[in-house]
Amino acid sequence: KAAEILGRNIAELKIVTCHLGNGQSICAVKHGRSVDTSMGFTPLEGLPMGTRSGSFDPEIVFFLMGHGYTAAAIKSMINKESGLLGLSGISSDHRAIEEAMHAGDPNAIRAEKVLANRIICTIGAYAAEMGGLDTVVFTGGIGENSPTLRRDVLENLDFLGIDFDDEKNRAHAAILTRPDSRVVAMVVPTNEELQIMREARAALSG
Repeated sequence: KAAEILGRNIAELKIVTCHLGNGQSICAVKHGRSVDTSMGFTPLEGLPMGTRSGSFDPEIVFFLMGHGYTAAAIKSMINKESGLLGLSGISSDHRAIEEAMHAGDPNAIRAEKVLANRIICTIGAYAAEMGGLDTVVFTGGIGENSPTLRRDVLENLDFLGIDFDDEKNRAHAAILTRPDSRVVAMVVPTNEELQIMREARAALSG
């Protein structure tokens, strides 16, 4: 879809897609093929999510076990009590965190900063891995509906050639960058059901 919006062949593009919702992942797509993703063996790795911690020092597990936590308790903690919920102490819902952040809540501000920083670092790493970047795509519930988070990310990526336009961003435009921006940032609404249908049809047709 990003290639279609740009009017270019996906085989020539280097794209980073940011699927941001209660679950979150970033994918590097080089010339139409996924070459890296922020998730690992499980969805726990990568960005902090609604209740999942995201990547952390694995020594923490042994530290907690040394203080009496069981494996089951730790698993529950890092999957159901961490992420944005744990950082903010407010909610796993980004909308509630954003509302508290605008009201000046320091824990909500911290949660937003941590999330934005992880996204920035991952986009930068994938641009380096692909040897360049043409497009950054935001999708998912947060990616599509949070101009604040998009701003916090894109304003810090100007060194990659992103000429961010916050007026377009706040107006929920599809393209978030100025016409002369070397790297285009955009919002593409997610349609997971349509993609599942396409994949199923392709599999059934052999």
